[in-house]
Amino acid sequence: MAEALALAKEAGKRGEVPVGAVIEKDGLIIGTGYNLTETLKDPTAHAEILAIRDAASKLGGWRLLDCNMYVTCEPCAMCAGALVLARIKKLVIGVMDPKSGACGSVFNVPGERRLNHFIEVETGILADECQAIMKSFFKEKRKKSTEDVNI
Repeated sequence: MAEALALAKEAGKRGEVPVGAVIEKDGLIIGTGYNLTETLKDPTAHAEILAIRDAASKLGGWRLLDCNMYVTCEPCAMCAGALVLARIKKLVIGVMDPKSGACGSVFNVPGERRLNHFIEVETGILADECQAIMKSFFKEKRKKSTEDVNI
């Protein structure tokens, strides 16, 4: 999760919502990503999707069997669906997202028993650090928004 936090910080420096994701297999990092939706002008350029693409490219296939993802913030419905399709074994989440999270908050895509794959989910890992990055980012964004209005 420490590597995912570092990636989240990089996203924040670029003006992106600070989410970082790492995919690990057998103790080795095989995929990384951080949000680049604004930079790439791509609504699918979420940290999780980019990490999945990176890992699949390195493994030479789309099935990420026996791989675990560590992500700083609970994945949305798009990303949760992609994790199921990629056959991720375990998902480790820093902080939950009560507004749009799809791994237990609003929806529970990884635990949906009608799907053909289920993901073990663990939450709250380095939650304080993950939440602090998000709070700081949005506090600064609100501050800049107020400054822009006052110009």
